[in-house]
Amino acid sequence: MNTIFRKSMLSVAGLAFAGGVFAGPIAAHAANPVDAKPVAAAVQSAAPKPQGEQSHISLNDEQTANVKAIIAATKKAGLPERAAVISIATSLQESKLENLGHLGDMNDHDSLGLFQQRPSSGWGTPEQITNPEYSTTAFLKGLKQVDGWQDMPLTDAAQTVQVSAYPDAYAQWEQQATDLVGQHWNS
Repeated sequence: MNTIFRKSMLSVAGLAFAGGVFAGPIAAHAANPVDAKPVAAAVQSAAPKPQGEQSHISLNDEQTANVKAIIAATKKAGLPERAAVISIATSLQESKLENLGHLGDMNDHDSLGLFQQRPSSGWGTPEQITNPEYSTTAFLKGLKQVDGWQDMPLTDAAQTVQVSAYPDAYAQWEQQATDLVGQHWNS
C-alpha cells in the first residue's frame, strides 16, 4: 500500500475514532442510562475491525479460567487490552484455550500449553510452558518485540510471534477474543 494512501486511511480512521470517543458515551447514556458501560464502549470503538469470517466456540470453566489467567498476566505485564485480545485470539487458534500437555502422535512436534509453544524452540521447559501465566508472559515478551504490534492487524502480530504454518488463521478469533476481554478485563 503506498504511503500517501496509508496516511490518508489512518487520518480517516483517527477522525472516526475521535468522533466515536466523543459521541459514543453521550449516545450510550441517551439510549439506556441504566445499562450503559462507557468503558466497554470505548474499548470496542478503539479496536480494529476483525478481518474475515469469524469463528466462535462455547467455553467451559477451564477455558474461561485460562482467559482470566491471560488477562491477569497481560495486566501484570502492564500491557493494554489489545495485547490481551491478541493473546486470547492466538490461544483460541493454537489450543482452543485449553492448556494442552503432550498429545502423543497428535502432537505438533513438542508443542505444549495454551499457545502451543515448543521447549525445543526456547519457549521454556514443559512445566513452564504449561503454566498459563508463564506461557502468556512468554508470548507477550515476544509481542513487545514486534514493532508497531498495537496498530497492525491481529493476525500479523500473532504470526510474527508464533511463526505458524497457518499465518492467517488467528484473524478468525478476533471478535470472540475482543468480546472476552470486554467481558473479563474489569472483573
